[in-house]
Amino acid sequence: MEGLTDKVVVFAGAGGIATATASLLGAGGARIVVSDVVLDSAERTAQAARDAGGEAIAVVADISDQDQVNAQIDRAVKEYGRIDGLFNVAANIHPDQVAEDTDAIGIDLAAWQRTIDVNLTGYLLTLKAALPHMIAGGGGSVVNTISNAVYAGMPDKVAYSVTKSGITALTRHVARRYGKDRIRANSLSPGLVLTEQTKLNLPEDYRDLILQSTPSWRHGDPADLGATAAFLFSDLSAWTTGQVFNVDGGTTMRA
Repeated sequence: MEGLTDKVVVFAGAGGIATATASLLGAGGARIVVSDVVLDSAERTAQAARDAGGEAIAVVADISDQDQVNAQIDRAVKEYGRIDGLFNVAANIHPDQVAEDTDAIGIDLAAWQRTIDVNLTGYLLTLKAALPHMIAGGGGSVVNTISNAVYAGMPDKVAYSVTKSGITALTRHVARRYGKDRIRANSLSPGLVLTEQTKLNLPEDYRDLILQSTPSWRHGDPADLGATAAFLFSDLSAWTTGQVFNVDGGTTMRA
């Protein structure tokens, strides 16, 4: 893809969508610093960028810890001199914690708070750390990952749904507030994407049930999301900001 050469993009979060995006950015000549709470996961995503011809560094960081987030941003600036992009793709997806995210009456407040800390406050912490460097360097692109749970009115996963809605508002705040500083910010909203984590945690019969309710003939692949994210980090999207990109096989159709 055009317009990625030598761009420095920080990934907060690894795994399927991040790995597919890293591969495309690497092929375009970008340089990546990717973090995860598990180093092996971050390293696999970084290796995908290297295998495609790019440069990449893997680090350990918990997105909900400001000191760890700052350390990742500092590492990116030290290694590559600047930051051109920020990809927030981390989420609180540990199966035990997901199971605790129920409804407004039943949810335990500790489970609520942990999801808020990772899914919403964590995105703010990365922005606080990265935006000053991006502005000083002449601008850049932020891509925040949300979910079509924003629209669905889910009967469960109240904390997850609320945080993803909050990220949409946060994205548009950044687009509006820092647009004159040449900062672009957009949200990426996946449908059901068959990552390795999804295949492990979501029964096949449930996946089939979801597919029946979508216009598409198949579920999403991480590469579907990676292609859109790579576009948003490239110069090809230079006049695109404040938008939600629903990459979900037509599940969400909005004007």
